[in-house]
Amino acid sequence: MTEVRKRPTVAIVGAGAAGTLTAVQLCETATRRRTPLDLVLVDPAPEAGRGTAYATQDPRHRLNVPAGGMSCYPDDPGHFTRWLCRHGEPTVGAADFATRYRYGAYLADTLAQAVVRSHGTVSVRRLRTRADTCTGTPEGPVELHLADGGLLTADSAVLATGPAAPTADWAPPALRSSPRFLTSPWTPGALDPVREGSADILLVGTGLTAVDLALTLDRSERTVHAVSRSGLLPQPHALGPSGAMEAPPWPRDLTLSGLRRTVYRHVSRSVRTHGDWRPALDSLRPHTARLWRSLTPEERAEFLAHEGAIWNTHRHRMAPTTAESVTRARTARRLRVHAGTIADVVEDGGRLAVTLSNGRTLHVGWVIDCTGPGQRLEDPLWRGLFETGMAVPGPLGMGVATRDGRLLDTEGRSVRPLFTLGAPRRGELWETTAIPEIRVQAAALARQLLPPPARRTRRRPVDGLGLPLSTHAEAATAYRNGLDRVLKVRAGAEDAFARAVALDPGFALGHAALALLGHECGAAVDVPRALADAQRCARERADERERSFVDVITRRVQSTDGDRALIRHLDAHPADALALATAVPTIAFSGVTDLDDDYALRLVERTSPAYDGHWFHTSLLAFLRQEQGRLHEAGELAHRALGAQPASGHAVHALAHVHYESGAHEAGRDWLDGWVSGQGRGAVHRAHFSWHIALHELALDDPAAVRRRWYAQLAPGRVTGVRALVDSGSLLWRARLSGNWQGELPTSDVLDAVACEVLERPATAFTALHAAVALTAAGDLPALRRLRDHAAGADPVQREVVAPLCEALAALVEHRFHEAARGLDALLPVLRKVGGSAAQREVVEETLLYALVSAGRCDAARRLLDARLDRKATPRDRRMLAGLPE
Repeated sequence: MTEVRKRPTVAIVGAGAAGTLTAVQLCETATRRRTPLDLVLVDPAPEAGRGTAYATQDPRHRLNVPAGGMSCYPDDPGHFTRWLCRHGEPTVGAADFATRYRYGAYLADTLAQAVVRSHGTVSVRRLRTRADTCTGTPEGPVELHLADGGLLTADSAVLATGPAAPTADWAPPALRSSPRFLTSPWTPGALDPVREGSADILLVGTGLTAVDLALTLDRSERTVHAVSRSGLLPQPHALGPSGAMEAPPWPRDLTLSGLRRTVYRHVSRSVRTHGDWRPALDSLRPHTARLWRSLTPEERAEFLAHEGAIWNTHRHRMAPTTAESVTRARTARRLRVHAGTIADVVEDGGRLAVTLSNGRTLHVGWVIDCTGPGQRLEDPLWRGLFETGMAVPGPLGMGVATRDGRLLDTEGRSVRPLFTLGAPRRGELWETTAIPEIRVQAAALARQLLPPPARRTRRRPVDGLGLPLSTHAEAATAYRNGLDRVLKVRAGAEDAFARAVALDPGFALGHAALALLGHECGAAVDVPRALADAQRCARERADERERSFVDVITRRVQSTDGDRALIRHLDAHPADALALATAVPTIAFSGVTDLDDDYALRLVERTSPAYDGHWFHTSLLAFLRQEQGRLHEAGELAHRALGAQPASGHAVHALAHVHYESGAHEAGRDWLDGWVSGQGRGAVHRAHFSWHIALHELALDDPAAVRRRWYAQLAPGRVTGVRALVDSGSLLWRARLSGNWQGELPTSDVLDAVACEVLERPATAFTALHAAVALTAAGDLPALRRLRDHAAGADPVQREVVAPLCEALAALVEHRFHEAARGLDALLPVLRKVGGSAAQREVVEETLLYALVSAGRCDAARRLLDARLDRKATPRDRRMLAGLPE
């Protein structure tokens, strides 16, 4: 009998940032777990995602957290930055501060994308109304009574209502009754009469709200006053990175006095080490909630009374551009900040005479409440929950009491399916109002509301080599198609893997394969997003092999011991063909690069029993045998693999190298040209095979053939992305070095075909080497130096090989040929670490030959040419040797 799964309904009350983040996580979790869900968002606002914080359209209102910290996803920190790059801000970085309105658009768009991806699993409704009351029995569903008279019944509800509204209890009665007192300045239209006049203004509060309003209301003809007990404005963020610190060791029995001493010592150490207190404070962020919970209620109250203001001004900081605007306004005395409270207010001829506790009287046209959220949740929904005992106030009367986000009742139980996150948990967590905290809570709520389905014991589908896959049959078929295309080096693998995860968004291996293709092959994949999806899915539904593979790809992308993790994975799972293809540097991937030269060969030999003569394994072995110089054996293996699978790109690639390294240039050119025109039409790296044909033509000293090949098969437009860099760019440079290309090199076409990120911040040493070659061919010294700087801070191979290579090539561009030759010659022994083949790395040797000749070191050039001719005879090298002066 077919199991009918219940379709739960989850209501989210509030569609601001917290509600939107919760909806995103619920949509994606339900889709990933294939859990049907009805999701209802209740909020009268016209657009989800904005709330009060992100509805302002004033471009001066900036986020108070850099873009790199504002992603919707806790496990994909660059998501917001990449969104900005795709939506009109291509140069934005993680340290930049976006406008609040742009962030609201990002939240809305991210939710819309999550809803689209969840189509068929999640139904989403928006109710443009408020929830006024909540009823229901502890064991039954939640009943939300709506302001428009409707009733919404849900299995659970998330109350994402945001901060408590300000109460203005601090205001004297004369001020509270005045029409010139604004308690809700962010209400649409509330500031219109204030903007129109020129009267001075008093802002009560000196936090971030006051800063935003001071900028909005700044005019040359008026003074904006701001008053608070402390008279402290928020501190600015640093203009650039200040360094990072680990949190200090905490005493076992932590008291408030002990916490004070520990934190102040930690801050002093930060100032001594970094010249800045910010790294110390930032290091406390992951520990703040635990430290807050460790304090007694009396200690928490003491902290709020004595350290609350200084904590807030240093913890919740202004963007640097905002701070600069505030400084200019204060210098011009258009903004004045006062320490004190409001003692008295008197109407004075259409204005207000406000007397402060310090004795000063200000004559202003308007007073605006900027004191921030209130302590207690006072809207009708929360009041009703408190009155019925379904909820109780949180510690110190702040927010609401919860256990893991679930509301506690008057008996301290969490029995009702009522949840909250963000500001209502302030009494429990203290720091809980910023996006980095709310997104973690949203993800945790989604996991809590949608537990993973029970594992089924039915037989799983398998990949092309018999390994089980944690997915259903249809997605497995798409994955097998993608894997087959990767192993044959044929086009369409990316589309096949994308179809697999579209059919099953919870398929970890499909997401990991996409991340791999994007990272190493330049496929049009959002790599961090695919990687985050793979990690989420692996935690929820994957076997040990699949989790291990996801870990391998994560480490390769993040350059953290990726090679050794890959070797460990293959030791445990030798039949994992995608992992083996990743490890062996033939044509598709960069392979293992941080191990000794023969490790890839030993790896292939060690995994041989798992493949039993399979054409893919034989193809890899053929390629590695030619790398050893065992050309005859390599040729036999390649022909054997091609006999079993004529479309095996790895075998064709091995045979192409056999022809090249043995000097059979005419035979190699003709055989490979025939394959490219026939069986090779569907090859994903067809341009690389054309590059091999062009190498034969270069070796034969046939400049006309090289030009024809370039324009017919290798010119940008026919080749794009990384392939244009690796194949087209390097061919041009080698043709110029050997005198086979006269006149202007079309290198600008190559550079235009490659993203700036790939050229100047490449992910792998192999790509970086070819980026350096292309930039040298173009004579672009500034870009070459930017690449050097990137390589100097990248993975060990880029630091050891690519950075000094850039230095040597820069010397070449500047005609410092002796220096260039020294640098290039020193790199030859370690060049293999960048991966790729000997034929590809040969470009450095040919550049060295050019530098030696240009430096007048003809004896050294002659020795190098003799060595090359000993390896393989080519008409080009013989001609160059004959042309050297005696």
